[in-house]
Amino acid sequence: MDRQDDVSHYSADREAVRQLIDNLTGLRQLHRHNLLGNLQERQQDIMEPVIEGELKIPSPGDWLDYLVDAGERSLLFWDTLQKRADNTLAHEQAGSPPLLKFDYEVLLDGADLEIPVNYSLLRILPDRDQPIDANLPVNDSLAPVIVIDPRGGHGAGIGGFKQDSEIGESLRAGHPTYFIAFDYSPEPGQTMIDVAMAQMRFIERVTARHPKAGKPVVIGNCQAGWALMGLAAARPELPGLVIVNGAPLAYWAGENGSNPMRYAGGLMGGAWATRLASDLGNGRFDGAWLVSNFEDLNPSHTLWSKGYQLYANIDSEAPRFLDFERWWGSPNLFNAEEIEAIVDDLFIGNRLAGATSGSGNLLDLRAVEAPVVVFCSYGDNITPPQQALDWIADLYPDDLALQSAGRTIVYLKHASTGHLGIFVSGRVARREHRQMINAIDEIKALPPGLYELIIDKSPDGDAAEYQVHFESRGIADIRALDSDEHDEDWEFIEVDRVSEVTSNLYGWMVRPWLSRAINEPMAEALRKTHPFRLKRSLWGSQNPFLWWLPGAAEQARETRHPVSPQNPLLAWQDLASRNIVNTLDTWRDIRDASNETMFHAIYGYLSLLSGTTRSPTEIRRDESEERERIERLKDALPEGGELEASLRVLLLFAKAEGKLSKSVLETVVQGYRKAATHLPDLATIREITRQQNLLVFAYPEESLQQLPNLVPDEETRQRILDTIPRIEPAWCNGEGDTGKLWRQLQELFEQPSQDSASKGSVSKGKVSKAT
Repeated sequence: MDRQDDVSHYSADREAVRQLIDNLTGLRQLHRHNLLGNLQERQQDIMEPVIEGELKIPSPGDWLDYLVDAGERSLLFWDTLQKRADNTLAHEQAGSPPLLKFDYEVLLDGADLEIPVNYSLLRILPDRDQPIDANLPVNDSLAPVIVIDPRGGHGAGIGGFKQDSEIGESLRAGHPTYFIAFDYSPEPGQTMIDVAMAQMRFIERVTARHPKAGKPVVIGNCQAGWALMGLAAARPELPGLVIVNGAPLAYWAGENGSNPMRYAGGLMGGAWATRLASDLGNGRFDGAWLVSNFEDLNPSHTLWSKGYQLYANIDSEAPRFLDFERWWGSPNLFNAEEIEAIVDDLFIGNRLAGATSGSGNLLDLRAVEAPVVVFCSYGDNITPPQQALDWIADLYPDDLALQSAGRTIVYLKHASTGHLGIFVSGRVARREHRQMINAIDEIKALPPGLYELIIDKSPDGDAAEYQVHFESRGIADIRALDSDEHDEDWEFIEVDRVSEVTSNLYGWMVRPWLSRAINEPMAEALRKTHPFRLKRSLWGSQNPFLWWLPGAAEQARETRHPVSPQNPLLAWQDLASRNIVNTLDTWRDIRDASNETMFHAIYGYLSLLSGTTRSPTEIRRDESEERERIERLKDALPEGGELEASLRVLLLFAKAEGKLSKSVLETVVQGYRKAATHLPDLATIREITRQQNLLVFAYPEESLQQLPNLVPDEETRQRILDTIPRIEPAWCNGEGDTGKLWRQLQELFEQPSQDSASKGSVSKGKVSKAT
């Protein structure tokens, strides 16, 4: 028997080794395919001006004009860099306040709480020039909107440092708007739990200020998004709607060949480097490291394109560049306890939504009761759609589990915008954020389930107007985002284990003496000389070698000689820029492919040694429990009255069409508000909707056939039939599934109910007997 066991173990080990080799071979083929494809595209990009005939031989006059313009551009470019450095210094000297375009008042300062934190609750004050839809003032009857600023390394104010922003769109829609901001430096001993408790106080304060408006809509960006989900799980009664933008809720998820950021913790050997950086900061972690990591993801943009865009458009680009850099160039600080909890529990441990190697999850996100909206983008290299959405499939194994829990989750995917574009792009604010905020009531009215929010162009062709509808989705759609057959979770388990070992070794061997050797002046000196800050501050007015720059730049500005757009040397300049960008992008692709291969080779081998073979986030479905749940539902099919029947009919039509338009939901919401005094409270209606939605999902045909038993009288049936065309006329006129359902419904309601039929038979029997 022992020999047979040895043979079985040997065979299993051989199979695991073979699988690892196959995975690495497939990964190498994927990288080669991607690299060759990208090289081909870049070659076409370089050859484009040649093919188009844009490259011409310049004349001596062209050279003279170009060199004069280049000299003036260089002076103005350097002057802009100096203004950036001076703006950063002035911002720091002012105490690093939130860089908001809007006026505000501080309602509650976190420093005054029992457990002080460096967060504050601000009330946004719209000015007279604030664009407002339909010229309506801020409406206190609308749900207040709270935007939580992400503390991800950069400065405060990302949600509202320009008009086209989340704050601007909230004010435009007439919502009372609030902002939760943070200061540059955390309070001594501050932890993430302290911050969460303070934010709960802030939300309670806003709710108390608007007692008739309902629970607030809370928006969290990036780091604030996953923190908001944890808050909503701990205190589910606080938010009325949760919107998370670009927030990594399942950090292990991603696609091979596309998302290298998730491997950083493993390649560095765990979280010990975070502890080292905190100790070098005298117990405070410098957010410049996080910002630098983000910039390293796209070296061509960081090292060249960003500066070249400013240089090539120096006469118009400087104000936008300075506005962005005023926010981007002011990193904040974290306490060691804060950043270590973030790295250990989220980036490496994945303990927010996914199961782990044994440490357990921080919170159960299934406790979140409010509808959740998730906004992500395929162009986001920090939080790809898999990291933003995979938590849904981790928590709910199937559609019935999600709907049984009564949870409503809506997601919105952008095709191309980057991570920062989700928060700072004016185009995204005017399209995606405006439509999400305008659809707040409709999202709350959605029945439980998973939906994708689709934004369509207006049929009248107006590019500034959009229409919104919600298409039903399933857990299978979330799983389909992970196109890789190779399950990587067991490799990330090894990262978590290695990180625990290396962090403990650092804590035993280095931290005791290093933390005592570093004092605050030394830590501040290290922060000032961080490469991210140094490359900015060296251009400042304090640099004595640049005393001549302001005067020279002003003279160049007054005697500007811009080169003609037809000058052939501009095409050659653009070609040189393309070559630099393509070279840096190719180097990035090779670097990322090498890092990804190294990660899977190291941690794939470690997983073989430890015997880890199954993903910890794989939830085994209990089919017997599922069948029992469905059987229990069947008993509720004939139960209910007019309200249950009306909701069931609406849900049947929504299922038949496969989507719900915003206009349909608006009609339903308005109808509820008009008849609210004659209807049960909102919580009861939501529970009835959840039950009817489950019935329609599990028993669509039986739900339809049982409708006559819910409304036996003809007057009520006719009232329901009359309501359908008012909600959506197309349902009654179509030839598709909705048209078929409409005809079936008319036929059913023209028949007597089973109860009425049986009573009629009994009555006839009595009459005959009496006769």
